[in-house]
Amino acid sequence: MTATVFHQLVQGSEAWAQFRLDHDGASEAAAMLGLSKRVSRGDLLRMKHTRVAREFTEWVQQNILDHGHAVEALARPIVEDMLGDELYPVTCSRGRLSASCDGLTMSGRRAWEHKQHNEALAASVAAGILPDEHIPQCQQILLVTGAEALRFTVSDGTPDRMVHMDVHPDPGWFARIEAGWAQFHADLAVYEPPQAAAPAPVGKAPDTLPALRIEVRGEVTASNLAAFKDTALAAIRSVNRDLKTDVDFADAECAVKWCDEVETRLAAAKEHALSQTQSIDVLFKTIDDISAEARRVRLDLDKLVKARKESIRGEIVAGAVSAFNAHLAAMQCAYLPRIPADFAGVIKGKKTVKGLQDAVDAELARVKIEANGHYQRIQQNLATLAEHREHAALFPDTAALVLKAPDDLAAAINSRIAKHQADEAARMERERERIRQEEQARAQRELAAKAQAEAAAQRQAEADALAKQRPAETVVVPAPVAAPVAAAFAATRAPAANEPATLKLGTICERLGFTMTAAFVAERLGIEPAATDKAAKLYRESDFARICAALLSHVGAMRVMHAKGERQEVAA
Repeated sequence: MTATVFHQLVQGSEAWAQFRLDHDGASEAAAMLGLSKRVSRGDLLRMKHTRVAREFTEWVQQNILDHGHAVEALARPIVEDMLGDELYPVTCSRGRLSASCDGLTMSGRRAWEHKQHNEALAASVAAGILPDEHIPQCQQILLVTGAEALRFTVSDGTPDRMVHMDVHPDPGWFARIEAGWAQFHADLAVYEPPQAAAPAPVGKAPDTLPALRIEVRGEVTASNLAAFKDTALAAIRSVNRDLKTDVDFADAECAVKWCDEVETRLAAAKEHALSQTQSIDVLFKTIDDISAEARRVRLDLDKLVKARKESIRGEIVAGAVSAFNAHLAAMQCAYLPRIPADFAGVIKGKKTVKGLQDAVDAELARVKIEANGHYQRIQQNLATLAEHREHAALFPDTAALVLKAPDDLAAAINSRIAKHQADEAARMERERERIRQEEQARAQRELAAKAQAEAAAQRQAEADALAKQRPAETVVVPAPVAAPVAAAFAATRAPAANEPATLKLGTICERLGFTMTAAFVAERLGIEPAATDKAAKLYRESDFARICAALLSHVGAMRVMHAKGERQEVAA
């Protein structure tokens, strides 16, 4: 981070004023963010663009600024006593950011900001609430100086009317201020100053009409009504209806009042004439014509003023919406969240075109800054995710992840990868165990087959020996069936402890194509039913394979046994 630089400047001097134009001052931060009640963001843009410092009237300089410095000087020793340390006024900068501190301790650990006493601010600070208008300045002072705390005081220079509170560094505000100044300079680069500011428009009514004089004695004896009519109608019809600027609106509002006065004056003249004569058609018709025209223009112009004001409000809001949409489109980021912009809300209560534009411009800057913050965080998070592209399948919710704080995203990534690695290790262990069991079963089958082969060879040797002893006799050696059957029986899996018993003995017999009794299965095959349902005997599904293997073993054993019996009979 850029180091803090201290400048030997006298506050209020020409060098100090130039320094402020070249830097982004803490006292300007509220205006930059659109939070100042005294300086609009548009005013600050114009000042930075023209590089003409704000000038104050002699009264403001003497009664507010100079008086503020005097009160500050009176308050300084009081605050020093509270802090137990001396305070020195200083102007410092960190990069382009700057701060003119009312006071900073020699260690730089404590800063001080003083405001003149006013009831509303004092009450808020006494309650421990720093108004939004003052937060940016305090936070920028903390950012530039690196101080651990800032003592914010409101006083008239006396202990009796002094309140204070401590403000501490807020990383969220630091980021908001830095992003705000970045957007401010982006806007300044394309800034086009409006027309030279003019005094607040007062408005001008149409030309002054001559005094209306009518005298009647049964007939009109003297009247300048014809000339009055020409002048009045010309003035009425010259009213501007193309309303664009604050001056146009002020003129139109004055014209509305003027037309109303014309109607009133004509009505009074008519009443005066009526008091002198019963009926003078030409006189009254002329008066009615003028009055009707004035009334028509008044009503029409009144509606036009209201309609045009609403139209201009809509145009300003629509322009801001369009500019914000263009700003978002330029980012080309599909992950940006919706950022609500209250352009319609910020113009409520604004009476002038300038006020409307300043309010909308400040809101536009706010949402641009917020969008920029989201965009920068999203790009940083996308780069972090790209570092783990080999685990991309673990992040199907990228749209939500990129909106997290970077630290939270890192924690989520590490957690998911750790879980994935643990799950993968467990899967590999299960796979190794499955292969081990298959190898063990194969080895058991090979051992059983070898044993049966050796037994068969032994029986064949015995038969050969017997044949040599009785060469004339025919000896039939049974096929070694039981040995592989026994091996198959040994390889059948034992039933699981939680395996349900749903296989009926009748179903087993249907599968085999012959009938067996439960007693035969239990006594001869050695397989007991797992459960009973009334008279039905129930077995597990895995018991079927065991029954088949046991049947094959039993049949083979019976064949061998009877073959031996036949050989014994032949031998006898």
